[in-house]
Amino acid sequence: MVVHVGPILVGLWTSLTRLTQLSIRDWTGAPVVWWENYRNGLDPSGAIGSALWATFLRTLVFAVLVVFLSWALGMLAAYLLNTDVRARGAFRMLFLVPFAVPTFVAVIGWSFIFSRDDGALNHVLVDQLGLFDERPFWLIGGNAFWAIVVVAVWRLWPFAFLMLFAALQNVPHELHEAGALDGTSRWRQFRSITLPTIRPVNAVVILIMGLWSFNEFAIPYVLFGPQPPESATLLSNLIYEHSFVNFNMGLGSAMNVLVLAFLLAVSVWYVRAFVPRGRDE
Repeated sequence: MVVHVGPILVGLWTSLTRLTQLSIRDWTGAPVVWWENYRNGLDPSGAIGSALWATFLRTLVFAVLVVFLSWALGMLAAYLLNTDVRARGAFRMLFLVPFAVPTFVAVIGWSFIFSRDDGALNHVLVDQLGLFDERPFWLIGGNAFWAIVVVAVWRLWPFAFLMLFAALQNVPHELHEAGALDGTSRWRQFRSITLPTIRPVNAVVILIMGLWSFNEFAIPYVLFGPQPPESATLLSNLIYEHSFVNFNMGLGSAMNVLVLAFLLAVSVWYVRAFVPRGRDE
């Protein structure tokens, strides 16, 4: 109640006020504007609303890409290591390194990799492979979006691998043996036996990764600072900018409430549609 419900109620109240740096000293007495912050945020014809809608779509695309790529890499690694592979324990430990490294340290490392002049990526692509005539800017313009996608996938896919690998170990080998005796291909076994068997774990993993990705804040903030370029600005960064850079806490709170409502609605729909309940568990 103290950790979750209290801040949510305070955020709801703040979203109905004009809480700025002028009224933060006596925040309980901030002028009440009721739904003005929500109208400004949802109005696509205004500067604030158009930026919010554009950032929402960008964040949605970011979350879908990160979840899909992370799940695909995690599933591939889990499926391969679930067979009799030499040095399987060493590979498992190696794959979990990105998930174990603190986010700040990992993103700082990636900022050096993406550096234009002496970064490892340009050194490989330009100096060694000769794929580009000039060194690209990876942290400016449209490339900035793909930079945060790459870092987010690198950070998240070991979580998918860990959960899916544990689920695959509980799939009875007799099912695959029976499929092999019937002449079923490995792809058909994966689609018809493996995926349905691990469906409950799969559903939860995708939901958790989706929530994490949609609320991503640290990667753009550490890579670019408090105000990332437009192509790399996600919803959490936009809310932070309005709340703690422009000091419009009321507007930032209203945006946060809108994001919370959207994620709650999507989560409820997803759980009802994809997470098995009752006897299906």
